[in-house]
Amino acid sequence: MSALNSFSVPHTPPAPGFWDEVQAVTVVGGGPVGLATALGLSRRGIPTVLVEAWDTVSVGSRAICTSRHSLEILDRLGVGGRVQERSLVWDRGKSFYRDQQVLEFVMPNDEKFVRPPMVNISQADIEQYLYEALFAEPDATVLTSCEVTDVHERPADAPANGSDRVVDLVLATPDGERTLTTSWVAAADGARSAVRRSLGLRLDGTSYEGRYVIADIKWVNDWPTERFVWFDPESNRGSTIIMHEQPDDIWRIDYQLRDEDDAEHEQRPEVIRDRITQHLDWLGETDAQWEMVWSSLYSARALALDEFRHGNVLFVGDAAHLVPIFGVRGMNSGLEDAATAAWQLAAVASGAADAALLDAYAAERRYAWEQNISNATLSTLFMTPGTFGYKASREAVLPLIGLRPALRHLVDPRQSSATHARGSRINWATPGTGAGLHPGDPVADTHLPELGSTLYEATGPGFTVLGTPGTAELARRTADAFAGQFPAEGATALALSAADRQLLGIEGEHVVVVRPEGLVAAVLGPEETTDPAGIAAGVAAGHTGSEPVGERRTRTPDPEAETVETVWRGISEGLDAADGDEARLAFLSKAVLLLAINHPDPAAIREALDLAAQQR
Repeated sequence: MSALNSFSVPHTPPAPGFWDEVQAVTVVGGGPVGLATALGLSRRGIPTVLVEAWDTVSVGSRAICTSRHSLEILDRLGVGGRVQERSLVWDRGKSFYRDQQVLEFVMPNDEKFVRPPMVNISQADIEQYLYEALFAEPDATVLTSCEVTDVHERPADAPANGSDRVVDLVLATPDGERTLTTSWVAAADGARSAVRRSLGLRLDGTSYEGRYVIADIKWVNDWPTERFVWFDPESNRGSTIIMHEQPDDIWRIDYQLRDEDDAEHEQRPEVIRDRITQHLDWLGETDAQWEMVWSSLYSARALALDEFRHGNVLFVGDAAHLVPIFGVRGMNSGLEDAATAAWQLAAVASGAADAALLDAYAAERRYAWEQNISNATLSTLFMTPGTFGYKASREAVLPLIGLRPALRHLVDPRQSSATHARGSRINWATPGTGAGLHPGDPVADTHLPELGSTLYEATGPGFTVLGTPGTAELARRTADAFAGQFPAEGATALALSAADRQLLGIEGEHVVVVRPEGLVAAVLGPEETTDPAGIAAGVAAGHTGSEPVGERRTRTPDPEAETVETVWRGISEGLDAADGDEARLAFLSKAVLLLAINHPDPAAIREALDLAAQQR
């Protein structure tokens, strides 16, 4: 496989009569999210059509960081082993202010976990593996070089595939205009979604002013596989540079453009080469031999649809939401969308569940976007400050980080991790139970020594019911109920030892039901009297009737970090609101006095003022 993957996607001629039939599910978009959705559906026996405008995989590295949870999702699709074998594993990163290190973070990498916290691999490689797996599925049809030009939903001539309505997709194909009629659509056609545009929908939220040039270069060196960030380096003063290694000696370099830089000029190959050469020279790599492979321009955006379901169209990935690049949440959150959408769409299309289940998908994944944005926004404001106030406060923070460790919270990239679905309408919990894990929490694949297996090896890709020797009968009945309600998924019951349950975070004698994508669906008490079949039926109906359990939060609370963030944001926004230099100075003076009054320790105040004076 070359450094620049140019895998061509073969066109599969549809079967005779294809255009005259109503298809079960059509996925629009052949990026990693659309491919994962289509593969998840077809592996469940749902006839699935994939429509893609291009006939190759992505050009350039694009999304390069794949999280532990994404590896689990890809593994359940049959390609996780290939992805991990091809990838470079990493679990840490360093940040520098000029040439002084101000942060080193290490992601959770306990030996109990089956997979590493993060790997680097080109998005194009993942797409190739998913395409190859999809072509092996007898229920899949792949249409390349086909572009969606219009979308219409209407009543069906006869109910089919769990719906009394259909969607007409008007396609521009190599053979002319065609209309593909389908019961359900999963729109995964990216940030410029043609499906979204045809339905008159728009993403709302925040677009940030910072711009980054992103480039792939081939460079053989002995640097470690870590994430490197430089704030205000001599090679690119007033800016930020990020470096990541990929397979085949490809390095991804992202550098921020200054406000005065002309984007068109900065994207010229010779200008990019000059910028990268300056940075490598500054790092002491004056004799570095490297070549440009690919480049592009990026701006951070935090946007989403208000609703991820519109009739018989379900939006997934960038077609539904955009997140800033910082913390690598784009593809990883999209793969989470795909994992949830696939089993729920399959259940609806097969008649095992009501279409209301898809409303649960829409609510859960919209909330997952809010979790991602809560973390990514802070990183974005620090990595690419777009106003005077945030720029000034960042310049104040950076020299102080080495002296006041609490400020490192602002530099922490908060790398992508699995989101939760607490408060979902399809969760269930016995009143008063507390099992450690809450309904909606993610469950990672874990080595279970006393079972002699990993969780995924022991259960397969469907529902998993985790009990104890004392609750084995309840666990078995619950597994039977979910397998009966969701035959395409199936369910496995495991009676685990106390030690193995502790590794999974389960407390007490509770029975825990885990959904196909790895989220807790239900927590049942040992004396549970509710018929498990009723709980499974509630999930299939789109609402179990259980009261929400667990705190519905977008971030784990940290009082010290919240204080730092509150003060930093307040100073930044106060500076932006002030009119002119005198007003800014007055605001800062008042802020210092008021904060000092609330922290009446003269020695500490004197020390802080002296430290601030030294950093001028």
